[in-house]
Amino acid sequence: MAKHQLSKATYERLKAEFADLTTRGRIEVADKIERARELGDLKENGDYHAAKDEQGHMEGRIRQIESFLEDVEIIPPSPEGVVGLGTIVAIVYEGDSEDAAEHYLIGHVEEKPDKDHISVMSPSSPLGSALLGATVGATVSYDAPNGKLQVTVLLTRTQG
Repeated sequence: MAKHQLSKATYERLKAEFADLTTRGRIEVADKIERARELGDLKENGDYHAAKDEQGHMEGRIRQIESFLEDVEIIPPSPEGVVGLGTIVAIVYEGDSEDAAEHYLIGHVEEKPDKDHISVMSPSSPLGSALLGATVGATVSYDAPNGKLQVTVLLTRTQG
């Protein structure tokens, strides 16, 4: 099994970001470094150090994306109403009212929820793995550090 399971949309977004950073991004940073060198003494040249820092961060991101793309499995959407990778799920903890529902996108850290108030939950986390395959109305339990907890699935939908 691949180490990185991504939705098709996330895979395509990462491929585009990788292509952009390895072409336009590298050229722009090299130009910034060259312009900063022309300003003189590199030891006390803030523009030069800022451009080199930007280059380092960008190269780190390029390597990160490259590792994701080298070992990837594109996951098809889950059936309607079933929690799976790429599913947004609303859950409520046992004893809480539905007003206290929490919303999560089950998936890889690179998945970007389409709403700001939704966090990404790893499918390999205790709660994430317990939710996989659950349907609306199901109650699932999982082992948390402070004991066994139960949540009820209030809704599921595929992102997008």
